[in-house]
Amino acid sequence: MQARTLTRLLLAALPAGAPSVALDSTSSAATAAMSPGAHDLDELRMLYRRLIDAENRHDIESVRPIVWVSPNALFVAKTATEAEGNWAGFWGTEIVLQHLDDLYKAGPFHIEPDYDREKIVALSRDVVETYVPVSITVTYGGQVPVPKPFLMILEWVRTTDGWRMATDIALPIPPAPQH
Repeated sequence: MQARTLTRLLLAALPAGAPSVALDSTSSAATAAMSPGAHDLDELRMLYRRLIDAENRHDIESVRPIVWVSPNALFVAKTATEAEGNWAGFWGTEIVLQHLDDLYKAGPFHIEPDYDREKIVALSRDVVETYVPVSITVTYGGQVPVPKPFLMILEWVRTTDGWRMATDIALPIPPAPQH
């Protein structure tokens, strides 16, 4: 099997959300043609800000139209109790929205993004990931309401109704090792 074909097969087997890579120098033009345009990137930045603003207001009805309507919508977050696994994936639009609403109702909940460090990566013309360092203050699941660092990773899909958030993963950033 040719190396190029094998590489393509291996990349096709990567899970959704894996970083995109150029297969060779000729694929750069093809990748650019498949990438969202500047207008899309501006729209995604605006949607991300709108999402964060709505979440900080605890406004689930403003969050709802931003979330992808699909059983594959995913929110990875803290569970209410350790017995539930401590952290879990919550699948499906209504389950994602319910978990977000539960977070909002549990007490203090605030996200402080570092918009200057936002990174947008096009995986295809219709799938984009945003990466933003954030500080999250939350009491859900018995957490102490102090700001903690996370990397917020969102996957967006283009639908007939525009861009929608398909995946929301807030990856906790561990403290630096003490030397």
